[in-house]
Amino acid sequence: MAIKQGDVMSEVITRVGDNEITSVMTTDSLREAGFQQGDTVTALIKAVNVVMVK
Repeated sequence: MAIKQGDVMSEVITRVGDNEITSVMTTDSLREAGFQQGDTVTALIKAVNVVMVK
């Protein structure tokens, strides 16, 4: 998992096979979730939203 952290919004990027899934969330939510570079995550996909969980 890779993280592109901004002041207000951040991207969490995970690889699934040859593909990438990107989730955009507030930086506060990123911190609350405790995501770190290199973590293994599960992507839950609902409609147009992607939620990363640890």
